[in-house]
Amino acid sequence: MRRELVTWSIVFGLIVVAFVTTVLIVNATLFSASGFVRSYLGALARHDMASALQIADITLPEEHGAASDDGSGATPIDTTGAGSMLLAGAHDLLRPSALSTIEEIAVVSQEKNADGSETVTFVFELDGQTSHSTFTVERDGSRFGVFADWKFVTAPLTIVRLTVTNAQEFTANGSEFVTPAQDTPAPFVVLTPSSFEISHDSTYLTASPITVSATEPGDTVRASLDVVANQTMIAQVQREVNDYLDECATQVVLLPTGCPFGQPMANRIVTTPEWSIASYPEVSLVPGSETGSWLMPETDAAAHLNVDVRSIFDGSVSTFDKDVDFTASYLVTFMPEDELLITAQYPQ
Repeated sequence: MRRELVTWSIVFGLIVVAFVTTVLIVNATLFSASGFVRSYLGALARHDMASALQIADITLPEEHGAASDDGSGATPIDTTGAGSMLLAGAHDLLRPSALSTIEEIAVVSQEKNADGSETVTFVFELDGQTSHSTFTVERDGSRFGVFADWKFVTAPLTIVRLTVTNAQEFTANGSEFVTPAQDTPAPFVVLTPSSFEISHDSTYLTASPITVSATEPGDTVRASLDVVANQTMIAQVQREVNDYLDECATQVVLLPTGCPFGQPMANRIVTTPEWSIASYPEVSLVPGSETGSWLMPETDAAAHLNVDVRSIFDGSVSTFDKDVDFTASYLVTFMPEDELLITAQYPQ
């Protein structure tokens, strides 16, 4: 019986040692500071927004929660836990379809701080670019009394202050969004790390894509997307301006009504004036002074006039056969159903 007791004591001791060893190993890996951060990064890599928010202890308003992917609303978000940090900004970009691709996640350093917190740095491929992020976490109790729980000291969030010039609409990683106002910085809260390709492409407007990366928690990143008139819009305005000038050239008077060109004369005309357009103004468009308007600045052009005239001094007849230089300027505004309103601008 004593032998059996010794045997069971040894077995129990081995079990205790195995259990303690397992706890130590698990706490040093899965339930370590780096393991906690890796779990968060893994959720982002899977585009599992709900799990990432849960791990980071970030609560969104219920009506605009992470499960919604419609991008509506611009309600500020409130982060609880993670240092009780409060960040205000539209959370439109907090949707799974706008998340980045994160691969090759690896810890590169881990440091214990004097206050008991730990700072962990990870390197990864963020949308194909090598990046790194540093997180500071601290103990937050334990699970089952033996496994360490952690929380972020600074919530893994970054504010992107995005300015969209000359428009309000933009796309981020293929999803469509709208800023509250054009030409004005708008704050968007994003999870850290994130990378966004931001662009604009509509019927008449375009913008060269920009890449915005948010890799450090608590930072503010500023970016600007410059929207300009595209070739479709320029070509359409060019056609309409040319047609308008051609119509002006059909008027058989020296000063065509409502037109940017004309030729006053002191002598009397003998034949009917014949106008044609020698060179059309080359259309270029810049933002107008009013929202949603575009301006073609004053641009050089020339009309050609052919008319016989009689001198009021000696009665001789000569032919006026010359180009008449002029400048033209037009204001372009958007109308419903993708129509353009083109209005001639005259010198003040």
